[in-house]
Amino acid sequence: MFRFFRPTWLLGSLLLAAACIPTARAQVAPADAAYFKPKRIKGQLLKAAQWQLAHPRHGATDWTNAAFYSGVFAAYQATHSRLLLDSLLALGERTHWQPGRRFDHADDLAICQTYLNLYRLKKDRRMLEPTLAAAEKLRTTPGPELAGHGLTWWWCDALFMGPPVLVKLAVIARQPQYLALSDTLYQQTYRHLFNHQEHLFARDASYLWNAQGEGKKESNGQRVFWSRGNGWVMGGLAQVLQELPTTHPSRPFYVSLFQEMSARLVQLQQPDGLWRSSLLDPGAYPGGEASGSGFDCYALAWGINQGLLPRDTYLPAVQKAWVALNHCVSADGRVGWVQPIGADPRHDFSADSWEVYGTGAYLLAGSEVLKLKR
Repeated sequence: MFRFFRPTWLLGSLLLAAACIPTARAQVAPADAAYFKPKRIKGQLLKAAQWQLAHPRHGATDWTNAAFYSGVFAAYQATHSRLLLDSLLALGERTHWQPGRRFDHADDLAICQTYLNLYRLKKDRRMLEPTLAAAEKLRTTPGPELAGHGLTWWWCDALFMGPPVLVKLAVIARQPQYLALSDTLYQQTYRHLFNHQEHLFARDASYLWNAQGEGKKESNGQRVFWSRGNGWVMGGLAQVLQELPTTHPSRPFYVSLFQEMSARLVQLQQPDGLWRSSLLDPGAYPGGEASGSGFDCYALAWGINQGLLPRDTYLPAVQKAWVALNHCVSADGRVGWVQPIGADPRHDFSADSWEVYGTGAYLLAGSEVLKLKR
C-alpha cells in the first residue's frame, strides 16, 4: 500500500503554487472575443473533427487514434453531432471493441477509453468485455514491458494512455482492483520520472540525469523536458480525476500533482499563448507546438471548470492558449503546427504538419473552453 502524502513533494507543490504568476483578471482582446462564442467553438470542433475523420492515418487501435477519438467523444458531448457519434460507433464495430495486440502496453490499451465512453451511452456488453479481459490480463500476468524496462509504464506518455482506461473501467464495472492496479503502476512511473525541482516529467529514463549531473540537455544547458510528454501527463490527470471517486484515498495525490504541474506550466507558457517543444529552452524552438499546447489548454480549462485551479490565475493562460490554437487551424479544419511522432523536442514541423493526436488535443481543449463561464 502506497503512502500518498510525502512531505517533500507536497512542500514543493505549495512553494511552487505560491511562486506562480501574479493573479490577473482575464482580459480578452475585442478582436479575439469571437473565439469564445459557443457557436464558434462548436463549429470549430465539428470542422476539425470532420477534417480529421476524412484524413485517416494509422491503424484503428493505434495510440494516435486513441488520443484522437478521446477528443472526438468530447466534441460529440459538446455538439451532440450524430455524425461524430456514428463515427465513434463505426470505429468500435470495425475493431470488434478490441484493444491493440500488446496486452501490457499502455498504447494498445488507450483505445479502450473510447469503448468505455460509448458503453456508458449504449450499455452494450460487447463494448465492455474485451476491455475487461485485457485489464485482467494486465493485472495478473507479468508482460514484456515489465521484463524489459523494470516497470510497466516506463515512459510518461503512458500516463495518458493507461490510467484513464483502468480508472474508468473500475468505476463502470465496479471493480476496485483496477483502481489499485492503476495506482500501483502510476506511482512507479511517478517515482522514476518526476523531477521535483522542475515539477515536470522526464519522457523516459534516457532523459534522466545522474548524480554527477550528466545527462541529455538542451543548447542552453537545461535538462530536456518535452512539451507533449508533459501534456500527455496533464491530459491523463484530468481524465483520471474526472473519474476517480472523491473519497478514494489516492485522490489527494493526483490533485496535488495536477496543481503542481499546472503552476509550473503556466510559468513556461510563452507570450503567444503556446508552449515550445522543449519547455526549458524556448529560445531554441521559436515556434509554438499545437499538440502539447492543446493538452495543456485542455487540462488547465478542465481544472478551472472543476474548481481545482483558481480562475483569476489560470483563465488568462487558457484564453491565450485557445486563441493561439485556433491560429493553428486552417480554413478547412486541419490542425497544423503539430510535432511528428517522436520522444523528444523537435523542430521539423510547420503549419502543414498534422497528426491525429494533435486534432484530439484541440478537440479536448475546445470542449472544456466551451464550458468556461463567461
